[in-house]
Amino acid sequence: MKKDLVLYRFWVIVFISMFPGKLLAQDHMYSQFFNSPLYLNPALNGQFEGDLRMNLIYRNQYTSVPGNLQYLTASIDYNVPRFGGGIGLIFTRSSEGTAFLNKNNIAGIYSYSVGSQDYVLSFGLQAGVTNRSVDFSKLVFGDQIDPNLGYIPGSTSGADRPDFNNRFFFDAGAGINLTLKNFNIGLAGQHLNTPNQSFTGTPSKLPVRFTGHASYRYNLTQDDNLDDEDKSYLIPSVIFYKQGTAQSVNAGLQYKRKSINVGAWYRTAGAGGPNAFVVSLIFDLFINREGGEKLRFGVSHDVPAGGLNYGNTSGTSEGSIGYETTLPSRERGEQKFNGASRCYNFY
Repeated sequence: MKKDLVLYRFWVIVFISMFPGKLLAQDHMYSQFFNSPLYLNPALNGQFEGDLRMNLIYRNQYTSVPGNLQYLTASIDYNVPRFGGGIGLIFTRSSEGTAFLNKNNIAGIYSYSVGSQDYVLSFGLQAGVTNRSVDFSKLVFGDQIDPNLGYIPGSTSGADRPDFNNRFFFDAGAGINLTLKNFNIGLAGQHLNTPNQSFTGTPSKLPVRFTGHASYRYNLTQDDNLDDEDKSYLIPSVIFYKQGTAQSVNAGLQYKRKSINVGAWYRTAGAGGPNAFVVSLIFDLFINREGGEKLRFGVSHDVPAGGLNYGNTSGTSEGSIGYETTLPSRERGEQKFNGASRCYNFY
């Protein structure tokens, strides 16, 4: 059984390493999408109660498989009340497979909102630079595999290697988000310029990633005399991703009361893809509730629901931390769209 487990992990690694372009051309997705709002949609930039917000999220996919997939996103955004949006900066890094196919992106974001006390419509623009690199010495080719013994350590391949192992390219995105009373719906597109990410002379366009998301906030308390933080909510959501031929749907709900947020989700990954059950727990620590200063901690875990075996992969884990604060030296004045429901009320 132990030998079978080793062979299973070996072939997972070989499969990932030999087909990086086909399997890993798509962007990663976070189970805690609500704890990385700028990655979800640039239109969510600057959409929070305080002045300054910082978010960090880390995803470790297939934890027990060597050469697993690791992702990290860090962002900071500044709320500008007079135009209901803000400015932001986002950094995303991914490391995939034993060949260390790495991708680093840094981008600036600008958002603006229009609306009234009944609705808020937000627009976001994103522009940045991406670097993609790979360690070709870690790739495994067919002439390094013996039919009886499997991979031969220390062997070399006769396969030709590309002249370059890294590439820089411009990357652009945009998004739109509408909050209408108890509904929130948004649409975003990344890689709108379909940049060439190839390491060779043969073009390899990065497909546009479309993200659609919708949420509804249902008040379980039904008592308008209570403050908002004393009410309980059910927030069902659905997230749809499509990039090239790959697509995924994530549907579930959160229960939110005061500083606790518990969620349960089911994610599909298209025909033959690794579907998963997801559970999440979010905890808000209010340092200064009146001043809008708080820390947010989040954890989630994905359990494969078909295809991959949980015993061989240990599933996928995510951790996140967020911080919001106000700036004492800043003149806040009248908030734009005062009294209107905002997108941050849904997470």
